Amino acid sequence: MFRISILTLIVAFLIPFEGNLKADPKPSLDPGKTAVLIMDYQNAIVNGGYVKDPNQLVEKANRVLSIARKKGLPVIYIIVGFRPGYPEIHPNNSMFGAIKKSGGLGGKDPKALDIHPGVSPEAEDIIVTKHRVGAFLGTDLDMILRAKGVNTLVLFGIATSGVVLSTVRYSADADYKNIILADLCSDRDPEVHRTLMEKVFPRQADLISSDEFLDLLSSSSK
Repeated sequence: MFRISILTLIVAFLIPFEGNLKADPKPSLDPGKTAVLIMDYQNAIVNGGYVKDPNQLVEKANRVLSIARKKGLPVIYIIVGFRPGYPEIHPNNSMFGAIKKSGGLGGKDPKALDIHPGVSPEAEDIIVTKHRVGAFLGTDLDMILRAKGVNTLVLFGIATSGVVLSTVRYSADADYKNIILADLCSDRDPEVHRTLMEKVFPRQADLISSDEFLDLLSSSSK
């Protein structure tokens, strides 16, 4: 009976609450402690079947980045990349092992992992290269954020069930406040995207649109 009770508590903690759990519609924002993370907006991913309308998504994302820069927020690009020969990929990692065997994301296209030209970084932006799904594991992202005094992450990326999920889980555990720009995230499976946005992410993040974020930013002073 005791073991069953403990198991019940563990499951209840791990599985997101059901019902109409909603994030705060108007999250607070301190621009001086906020960074914007754009994640995996790379050619092979943006054009890889994850996004219904890549051009529209990229245009909206670029607008967010441009205004964030003008407001003085750090803009950090999270990209996936590997050295020649993929020394970062462990044989036990089935997901990345399959990518290695297939010749990498985008195959032989030398520009497959380049940042999409529609959201090209500026000189002052920071680029963090990761070798796994999430933005934190094995990177210096946490060090950069803490050095800049950042405690709030405004983030978006492709795919919702990939880099967004992994990064939100980690950053919440690391005590960052998360704000997800829902309309700038996308996934190959619309139902997975919907479930994450409605039932999983609200436990650890505020969900708003890119327009709502820009309105919030315009009403905040750095």
